[in-house]
Amino acid sequence: MRFTRMRTAKATAAAVVVIPLALGGLASPSHAQDASPSPSGTFGPGCSGLAQKAQTAKDKVVEAAAAYPQLSQLVSAMVRAKLNDTLDGKPNITVFAPNQQAFQKVTASQIASLLSNQGQLKKTLTYHVVDKQITPEELSNGSFTTVEGSKLTTSGSGTDFKVNGKANIVCGNIKAANATIYVIDTILQPPS
Repeated sequence: MRFTRMRTAKATAAAVVVIPLALGGLASPSHAQDASPSPSGTFGPGCSGLAQKAQTAKDKVVEAAAAYPQLSQLVSAMVRAKLNDTLDGKPNITVFAPNQQAFQKVTASQIASLLSNQGQLKKTLTYHVVDKQITPEELSNGSFTTVEGSKLTTSGSGTDFKVNGKANIVCGNIKAANATIYVIDTILQPPS
């Protein structure tokens, strides 16, 4: 009888310790999900319209970007500037990726001029890359040094963010194997 009471007491004590731990364990992920802009981790008004060919989380950044038809001009420019190996070789980067709409805001002659000047093309494209992975929480009032060497800023809240006060993040927090991608609607120009 005494042995049974002792086992019952130990089981009760174990339950008293395990239940709060389990509840705490459940509360933490739930809280983390609440803080996330969406269950998938991506956010922004353009995410639903951003057609994707395949899952990109295991792909290096240039291949991941190539999975999105809306980023095809950016990928072509990266390949033309010979940045694909450089960017794919960098760990933990962030790319502010101009979409097709961003390229449409620039005249055909401006695009042709940029594409014909390899040095300027490389400078412009590397201005869109930060050598660290930026989380959505860091976007509200951020200042980051780009791979090009100049600063860019981010501002906003919730799921509404801007880069350099003019480019909207239309879909953010897209994961690649070595990068986080934020799709923007304007091509950023490095300071002269």
